[in-house]
Amino acid sequence: MAAGIYYAVSGLLFPVTVVGYGLWVAKAFASRQSGVSVTAQGPLSARWFQHNLGTRQDEASDHLMRVLPGTSPLALRLTLGPMQLAHRASGYVPKAFRYPFEGAIPPKYEASARVPFFDDVVERRTKEVQQFVILGAGFDTRALRLPKDTPVKRFEVDMPETQKVKRDTLERAGIDATGVTFVPADFENEDWFDQLLRAGFDRTKPALFIWEGVIMYLDKEAIESTLKKIAALPKGTAVAFDYFTTEPLESKSLYWKYARAATRAANEPLKFGIDATPPSKERLSELLHGCGLSLVEHQTLGDEDAGERAWGGFAVAAVT
Repeated sequence: MAAGIYYAVSGLLFPVTVVGYGLWVAKAFASRQSGVSVTAQGPLSARWFQHNLGTRQDEASDHLMRVLPGTSPLALRLTLGPMQLAHRASGYVPKAFRYPFEGAIPPKYEASARVPFFDDVVERRTKEVQQFVILGAGFDTRALRLPKDTPVKRFEVDMPETQKVKRDTLERAGIDATGVTFVPADFENEDWFDQLLRAGFDRTKPALFIWEGVIMYLDKEAIESTLKKIAALPKGTAVAFDYFTTEPLESKSLYWKYARAATRAANEPLKFGIDATPPSKERLSELLHGCGLSLVEHQTLGDEDAGERAWGGFAVAAVT
């Protein structure tokens, strides 16, 4: 009944939602020259919807989203308003924004479904290390969500343009980020680890690295180089990441054709996928082992039965 009420209200207001979404996408692509990464908006949008539907509190994401150069306040209101109204009338939350995500994860929900995976890793593993690094941080707010008195040094590494926009937006939103050290670096064209060391990272102490929604946009050389740098750190160091297999890069399905076209249009094309030959988990483990890391946690995305191939996964690799 709750779902019926929700979708009835949503259906009545669907034209409003379509207009809002159209304005949102148009503004996002128009803002590329400002340095705002279009693909970095996806994870922030997922957390923003979860916050406003009451499934995961994240004030920083909410404030960031509302003043981000790549978004339109009107588009946000038109997109979120019908959803909030339908939610208040029914108490129902669409599957995409439930926390934790329920059931099998389809590709279109990956950005929101991975949020609890990374949240759980951060909650557990920041208790075991003294340093926390978000690689390709985009508009991630996890470094801001850690308690102020936590004895963990926090770093964010990202492209200079995206990081400048984030820092300016944090200031405009009135968010205190004094506990975070921002490290501008280009993974494919410079030594990000050297920049991290210069910023105060201690290579003699274990660290947790979060690498969310990044490696599918990098070339293999940059990925292996990053993994090897992490593997050279002390025992107890770990890196959590999500990945695609080669299936999204090769599939002739309409969804993946659209995904490839959209990322190319944003000048952020998909570049890398783990060999999708089943079981893909073993292919991932081989890559990590070759870089000096061990696979310690893993979740396959997609069905590898009946001749099908997995399209991605969530993983944690560690120095053991």
